[in-house]
Amino acid sequence: MDYRLEIAEENIELQLTPADGDKAVATLGEQTRQLAMTRLADGSLALFVDGRPLRAYHAATAEGGWVHVAGRAYQVKDHDKAPARRKASADDGPGQVTPPMPAVVVRIACAVGDEVIKGQGLVVVSAMKMETTLAAPYPGKVTAVNCQVDGKVMPGDILVDIEPYAEEEA
Repeated sequence: MDYRLEIAEENIELQLTPADGDKAVATLGEQTRQLAMTRLADGSLALFVDGRPLRAYHAATAEGGWVHVAGRAYQVKDHDKAPARRKASADDGPGQVTPPMPAVVVRIACAVGDEVIKGQGLVVVSAMKMETTLAAPYPGKVTAVNCQVDGKVMPGDILVDIEPYAEEEA
């Protein structure tokens, strides 16, 4: 995956190539680094860059986000990110169709107007050679599909809007 980013007011082109399991190769200019990443229960990321451990924290924004690593905070703007994607809010209630980590949409298995049941697979995303099926958190009717195949998505992006059925309809 290729990314056009702006970090600390510097434009950067980053290429991430999935490797074995949760690993990837990052190419930034002429530098190449071996990466491994695991999302921890507290929301932080355990990173290994060329085998060296780092802890990172990420907060998403409409333009990209903030990354805190090695005692420093960096604003990251993703020039390829679609700005219209809706984010989860407190009013959305529990259980949204959102990816657990930055990923690419591989397949969309629903369309606007579809009636879905709880647990039905709606979107398949891929991150670091691992595919994850995102399922309907409750029964309802699909009112919007906010992603596209090969599109980059982030945690908090709501990929599918579902209007829940009333209790007696479920």
